[in-house]
Amino acid sequence: MRRAAPLLLALCALAGCGLGAGRSASGVSLTVSEDFGAHPLVQTDQPRHGGSDTVMRLLERNARVSTRYGGGFVQSIDGRAGGRSAGSPVDWFYYVNGIEAPRGATSTKVHDGDRVWWDRHDWRATMSIPAVVGSFPEPFLHGSDGKRLPVRIECAQPQGADCNHVSDELVKLGLVPGKAAIGSDPGQDTLRVLVGPWPALRADRAAALLEKGPRASGVYAQISADGRRIDALDAGGKLARRLGPGTGLVAATRLSGQEPAWILTGTDPAGVGAAVSAFGQGETTLGDKFALAISNGLGVGLPVP
Repeated sequence: MRRAAPLLLALCALAGCGLGAGRSASGVSLTVSEDFGAHPLVQTDQPRHGGSDTVMRLLERNARVSTRYGGGFVQSIDGRAGGRSAGSPVDWFYYVNGIEAPRGATSTKVHDGDRVWWDRHDWRATMSIPAVVGSFPEPFLHGSDGKRLPVRIECAQPQGADCNHVSDELVKLGLVPGKAAIGSDPGQDTLRVLVGPWPALRADRAAALLEKGPRASGVYAQISADGRRIDALDAGGKLARRLGPGTGLVAATRLSGQEPAWILTGTDPAGVGAAVSAFGQGETTLGDKFALAISNGLGVGLPVP
């Protein structure tokens, strides 16, 4: 039997006996939706998956998929195709743990705990949305590409109640977040949560992208320099609602060369508190949202339908 083992392994390698397929990733979830998460098509915490699956293979096991360009580009999922809809360009985009993947789905492996999210949406305003909040508690738990990342909270008031509340919520997830003042060196491999009124946060280079609209930040909201007004935008990047006093915002963006920065801010102290409260409610409030404004106690998904 010992002498036969190498021969058996060689035959299996040629015939495909299943040896070497790899261990299946555990704790994986799959979401497929349309219109920035507004219309779920597939949502499962127990998708069919196998050893060493890629994001594309995971999708193909759980939905009807057609592809283009040699199988590397998703054209349709369950009959819903990219192209044009109501005169606007639409296509399928995917995120792993709330982070826009840098590679094609056939080249991205699925790791333990990954939350894979495909969404078909209008891309008139921007082709790139680098990070979203709707996969919470990711990316804080499992990070990126199978690697958990250090987490740091940067606050306008590092010892203030809002900063402590965010820290407490991350500790509940089993994390040990660092804490620093706004303007600290971001580092390349650190997930950051920025907390405070906009005039303080806008000094951060990643956060400042929100003043430039979705083409720069990937967030369908634009904040005035004084922070007193948040413009909620539609899928075309046009003004849909102008939100004033008491408005909070939970969003994520990414500066090139850095990991995502989550932004909890508001038009005033009450607005910052609303954003922090929404973060504390976690998946219940943030689930399947690209970004979220809170106005008069109600959540406003961004972009506005």
